[in-house]
Amino acid sequence: MSEGKVVLLQGNEACAEAAIRAGVRFFAGYPITPSTEIAETLALRLPQVGGKFVQMEDEIASMAAVIGASLAGVKSMTATSGPGFSLKQENLGYAALAEVPCVVVNVQRVGPSTGLPTCPAQGDVMQARWGTHGDHPTVVYCPSSVQEAYHFTIDAVNASETLRTPTILLMDEVIGHMREKMVIPEKVTILERPGPDVEPGEYRPYDVSRSDVPPMAAFGAGYRFHVTGLYHGEDGFPIDRGPKAAQLLARVCQKVERRRAQLASVWSESCDDCEVAVVAYGSPVRVALRAVRMARAQGIKAGLVKLGILWPFPEEAIRDLAGRVKAILVPEMNLGQIVIEVDRASKGQCRVEGLSRVDGELFTPPEVLEAVRRVAP
Repeated sequence: MSEGKVVLLQGNEACAEAAIRAGVRFFAGYPITPSTEIAETLALRLPQVGGKFVQMEDEIASMAAVIGASLAGVKSMTATSGPGFSLKQENLGYAALAEVPCVVVNVQRVGPSTGLPTCPAQGDVMQARWGTHGDHPTVVYCPSSVQEAYHFTIDAVNASETLRTPTILLMDEVIGHMREKMVIPEKVTILERPGPDVEPGEYRPYDVSRSDVPPMAAFGAGYRFHVTGLYHGEDGFPIDRGPKAAQLLARVCQKVERRRAQLASVWSESCDDCEVAVVAYGSPVRVALRAVRMARAQGIKAGLVKLGILWPFPEEAIRDLAGRVKAILVPEMNLGQIVIEVDRASKGQCRVEGLSRVDGELFTPPEVLEAVRRVAP
């Protein structure tokens, strides 16, 4: 762990502090449990560092305000939970196609609809990937501790700025509300969006002649340009159907796909000789780790794989794992979302089983251990 200041923080508070550390200076949002502490913390902290906090009339307006602030050159973020995340989806698609950096935090609760407002769930995994319409790139970070909530928030801001795309921090209620010891590191890496290096009159907002991520000027900085949710040319103005339209969508998606390996965050324990691998993300990770250690004590060769990034999905790591084990167990607080991706990436090399819990309670180690016993050879 990096050297730094040891503190006791809640996951939502760690997220807010990390956003400020990453350079976020604008937040627009609408309160909704279990994410509200992020807005409360930033309402206090942003004015202290010269930033702006706006409570909007709803989640749709919040997402629009964040996009506008980002176009003005300010690192921007919003936070919500499941129902609010649904409302943001149209503008998320706009930001993806217009290539506007921004970070959306979703602290998941049990759904659908208003569901169980303060209970943990992981039911928005596929909404995070496919919630908006059309094909689009997606980068989704999923912390399993307060420490990771801090680091992944910074990573989400960095990725959003350098790739010119929206990124999502997908927490769950347990991580958002849990308080635990963490270290605020002395040094962190903060990255900035690529800016123009030409005169204003020569600026083309979607010029990809030198990189698949075009340079981005800020509104009001002297660079006049057009932004639209329509398919567009390098000057930002709409284009019609045809090869240029296909090329635009392919580039917007592939700029993330090309960096799949660079973005991947996979951690494992006891997997060198394991026969049963537990693949987990979010708050079930620490439960699964305890269950794996209990299984080892009972002579079962179990191991744990933790996914820190869900999208792009770490296909290569899972495919390699499936080739070395006899079974994979995927505990999720939903009816089975990532298990589908694990099964697809495994390509039939081993047995893949899901373990679901959707009653607003977190798994227990004995519950996961029993499932490990069932799938063990």
